[in-house]
Amino acid sequence: MAQLRRGDLLPRILCPPPGPQSRRLARRSARYEAPGINAVRPDGTTLVWQEALGTNVLDVDGNRYLDLTAGFGVAAVGHRHAAVVAAIRDQAGLLVHGLGDVHSHLERSALAHQLLQLAPIEDAQVFFGVSGSDAVEIALKTALLATRRERVLVFEPAYHGLSLGALQLTSRPAFRQPFADRFRDTVDRLPFGCATGEIDRWLGRHPQTACVIVEPIVGREGILLPAPGWLTELGRLCRQHEVLLVVDEIFTGFGRTGRWFAVDHENVKPDLLCCGKSLGGGLPIAAVVGRRSLLAAWDQKGEALHTGTFVAHPVSCAAALATLRVMKSERLPRRAARLGHLIENRLQSWSQRYPTVAATRGRGLMWGVELHDSETAYRLTRALLAHGVIALAGGAEGRVLQLLPPLVISERQLSRALEILELSLEEL
Repeated sequence: MAQLRRGDLLPRILCPPPGPQSRRLARRSARYEAPGINAVRPDGTTLVWQEALGTNVLDVDGNRYLDLTAGFGVAAVGHRHAAVVAAIRDQAGLLVHGLGDVHSHLERSALAHQLLQLAPIEDAQVFFGVSGSDAVEIALKTALLATRRERVLVFEPAYHGLSLGALQLTSRPAFRQPFADRFRDTVDRLPFGCATGEIDRWLGRHPQTACVIVEPIVGREGILLPAPGWLTELGRLCRQHEVLLVVDEIFTGFGRTGRWFAVDHENVKPDLLCCGKSLGGGLPIAAVVGRRSLLAAWDQKGEALHTGTFVAHPVSCAAALATLRVMKSERLPRRAARLGHLIENRLQSWSQRYPTVAATRGRGLMWGVELHDSETAYRLTRALLAHGVIALAGGAEGRVLQLLPPLVISERQLSRALEILELSLEEL
């Protein structure tokens, strides 16, 4: 039976986390699940969630937390939003599963229409996927098909997923190295935010470049923002060199940065835009929105060349439609921008006040607190957990604390979370 009744509760710790039930269930998972995918960590920080609502998470030991991860950015409208749950329930009573790429259903076309209304691409179409990695695979394949070129330019650092094609674009060597002998040498890398003259020269020397793939704000790898105007100039250079611009908005899309998409801050219009995570309101779904002329390259007059059994799943589409309605009706992009200013005002002095803080940066409800080393970041996440705040450290070295709350977090909850963070920094 659900225990969380309100969506704006503050933390409540009944026993030091992880409690005995979390530990017991984590040990069971370790026996049943393969290493590398199960939730068990040798350092004992694993929780077992029982319930979540809004910004709150309840674990199996009765501890209540504030979630500053939004479930890896998925719960933008909050965990278990009533409108999303109702849409899931209604759709499950009508059509749980359809016939993938053979027959369509009502929610599929409705969702495609909504995405075309929001995405900053003219004369576009939608190519549905199952996950963020899947969306990146689709965009990459589209660029290769449409241009008949073989090279791809990406930036360091970046995270674009771990499926075999997307993995070649992800920057962290620890992810790529075990599979490196399966990769072709067709991916080039430049530093994220590098001088645009360097990009210009690179593209001029590599005419076989099919596309440039970029996160408008680097997410998992450290919450990094480019200089103002950098994305605009990148888009101009891509047009000048007749190279496709692929923007990975899987993390930043749907209001996270204070606009519907992060590229909207500079009015950049990509050729292909990848989205996912928060789109499904908690259910798995992703999509690529791209120019119609590019997506026409998939029309091979035969079998679908990239598909899956659960593509545009009816229940996921219904959840996504409800999620977009909530974002519009509750003006969540605008709310993220307003709360982002509150965070900025609170964090701007931290690098002077706390010796362990090297820098703070972010936009909207996407912020990073960079610590001087990974050990400090680890101790900070443990301290936050003990006080009832769930947060993760990202970046290649694991030293950037990420603040990515649901866009529905109340001001009271946000203020308390920042108070706990300040207290924990003082205790380090």
